[in-house]
Amino acid sequence: MIDLLKISSETDLYNFHSHTQYCDGRVPMETMLRAAIDEGFLHWGFSPHSPIPIDSPCNMKRVDVEQYLNEIARLRETYGDRIKIYAGMEIDYLSSEWGPHVEYFRELPLDYRIGSVHFIPGGENFVDVDGSPESFMKKMERYFDNDIRHVVNAYYDSLCAMIQSGGFDIVGHLDKIGHNASCFSPGIEDQPWYQKRVNEAIDLVIEKRLIAELNTKAWHTASRIFPKECFIPRLVAAGTPIVVSSDAHYPDRVNAGRREGLALLNA
Repeated sequence: MIDLLKISSETDLYNFHSHTQYCDGRVPMETMLRAAIDEGFLHWGFSPHSPIPIDSPCNMKRVDVEQYLNEIARLRETYGDRIKIYAGMEIDYLSSEWGPHVEYFRELPLDYRIGSVHFIPGGENFVDVDGSPESFMKKMERYFDNDIRHVVNAYYDSLCAMIQSGGFDIVGHLDKIGHNASCFSPGIEDQPWYQKRVNEAIDLVIEKRLIAELNTKAWHTASRIFPKECFIPRLVAAGTPIVVSSDAHYPDRVNAGRREGLALLNA
């Protein structure tokens, strides 16, 4: 395991959340890495969406994991004198039977693990509630009878269960559902019951002494970060370590929103 906190305390020139051609990343890993080098990064972590036991166009296949790790080794050999490269994975929590805590992920030779929730139960399957607002609107009607409170509660139920189950280092975009939920129901994030659910998750992050991610992916498209700015003081006051990552899927977004995120955190 790498010392994420030592890296983030010594320099701002890191990013631990980026995607690859093996999941829904839009370019080969080498193209992404070269963009990171051009941007001046000293530390770069790849974190493809993990394999999951359901069909998903966004997640890597289990058969590709070895090739991913081999590509990490090749890039280290080629670029290791210019940038430190880390093998991470953003691992989806689905249920007590699949998540960062299961033996398969614990045994992978990874430098770190991000635990995230993108799917919630919907009927007889799991539904990705992390896509675009337009896609989310259609899924709300198709799978959830437009019951936004049910969807939000299901998300935070899964998030809290994931935190309790462990097996990861960084909590990924812990209130990500808030963006789509707010597009569906403006003002929902200001409601006491919603804020209670976020704070329940934050309580667990603090209790388990996990690293929280400040995810800047949506800064330039939706003027927001995850977690929402109003929740950051609680994490900081509790001494929760926070890393700032851009969740890059494109090479021109390797540093997207990170400067603004770091400024908010430092403030």
